[in-house]
Amino acid sequence: MKTRIFLALLLVALFSGLSVQSFAQEELAEPFLGMWALTLDYENSNAGWLEVRQEKGYLDSDLLWRGGSVNPVGHTLLAGDILLLIKGQDVVKKIEGKPDRTLHPIQWFEVSKAGEDRIEGVANFPNRNGIGVEVVSFTGKRIPPEGKAPKLKKSMFGDPVKLFNGTDMEGWELVEKDAPNGWKAVDGVMVNDPVQKQGEDHIRYGNLRTKATFEDFNLKLEVNVPKGSNSGVYLRGIYEVQVMDSYGKELDSHNMGGLYSRITPSEAAEKPAGEWQEMDITLYKRYLTVKLNGKTIIDNQPVKGVTGGALTSDQFSPGPIFLQGDHGKVSYRNIVLTPIVE
Repeated sequence: MKTRIFLALLLVALFSGLSVQSFAQEELAEPFLGMWALTLDYENSNAGWLEVRQEKGYLDSDLLWRGGSVNPVGHTLLAGDILLLIKGQDVVKKIEGKPDRTLHPIQWFEVSKAGEDRIEGVANFPNRNGIGVEVVSFTGKRIPPEGKAPKLKKSMFGDPVKLFNGTDMEGWELVEKDAPNGWKAVDGVMVNDPVQKQGEDHIRYGNLRTKATFEDFNLKLEVNVPKGSNSGVYLRGIYEVQVMDSYGKELDSHNMGGLYSRITPSEAAEKPAGEWQEMDITLYKRYLTVKLNGKTIIDNQPVKGVTGGALTSDQFSPGPIFLQGDHGKVSYRNIVLTPIVE
């Protein structure tokens, strides 16, 4: 790609405040509009997501890159037949602990069409010292609209499957095969205890997944989160329902029972840290319902795309139940999945 040309256009856009029409007619943006499942050129954690919108003659977008949250992109621009996404933030450089100067490093993404309902591109991440750029390629596949909210009937459910037998870890395995394992079965409880050694480098423990995969289902479980700890329950290995000590906090998509960075619970239903809590989760097609401690906090809402840490960006294939184990101590019990067989 002609990066120098794009950077020149970028500078013009950032400092002139020109609208999308300054670069091309509105119809040229049409092929990029919508949601995209991204596959990133990494050995692991290679799932991403992009949504591009056009309102009042301007382009806006939201991006998920590997882990973390879905975040708005600072500038979304059309340069000829290339879509540019630009992110940046102020960084204060210090010398001997004192502020020396404020910089505004940027990351930029160059996106082009690659066939019907396909895109490809490169992401550019400048090094911290300002010398050199890490370049990562990616591809994308258009995600079709969610459609109307589906309705479930009791007759559509199959026989319940007990995912944890209470005595050992049969049916489960680490996602990262060589990672330290903090998971074990203790008196009917699945416990993750990622012990860290004081004064030593942080140990990144493994996440846990079922060997079996599932498509549509209801999942019931009980979870106990110590004070300050957190975990997550990934559905199909791609959608994280948050598990954390968020008692007493204002509503947020990162709180207990929320779909991480995507769907905020309608009310705070979590219990204080250290108490057993009940989660009742239904995933049907791309619609999610979450009941926490008997209260419906997400009611058959559409899921736009994967969440950070997803095993894949593919939302249309069966996947495992995956429990986050690299963040803190957590315990699970009575994990039962009932498939939706229609």
